[in-house]
Amino acid sequence: MQIEKTKLAGCVVVTPKTHTDDRGYFMESYRRSWMDSLTDFSGDFVQDNQSLSRYGTIRGLHFQVGENAQSKLLRVLQGSILDVVVDLRQDSPTYGEHISVELSDENNHQLWVPKGFAHGFSVLSETALVCYKCDAYYNKDGDYGIHPLDETLNIDWKIPKAVQVLSEKDSGLPKFKEIAS
Repeated sequence: MQIEKTKLAGCVVVTPKTHTDDRGYFMESYRRSWMDSLTDFSGDFVQDNQSLSRYGTIRGLHFQVGENAQSKLLRVLQGSILDVVVDLRQDSPTYGEHISVELSDENNHQLWVPKGFAHGFSVLSETALVCYKCDAYYNKDGDYGIHPLDETLNIDWKIPKAVQVLSEKDSGLPKFKEIAS
């Protein structure tokens, strides 16, 4: 297993060791001792989420606040996504900055997103099956988001505008500057 730090402190890319042969491959997709090496992990996952999306879909940017704040470990079971994380920690030197990481069923990368970040992804393949573990339960009262096409964040979702698909909820989310205040 390899852990690669990103410019957003605490947010890392995890690449499990994959054993391949003529039958296919085997890998440990999660091991508790990996997570023990990450500084902001609460110690327990309590909820797994899974989504299937088609090409052009942009989901996010979502986050939970207060007692509902969630850390997530994301991976792609089928297809390819561009996973995007925005730093919402006001005391952070990278506040308001973002990273983009391609996760796919071919590279087997996983992304650890600690509390204090907004998260979203775009689907780069025909379809993508995304699975993620959370260390806190979803709570509608703590559910917030930022409009994924906010020009202030200037995120390149790698999807042409003509085929971008957003949910009604995500289309109505506030801009980064609105949530910052």
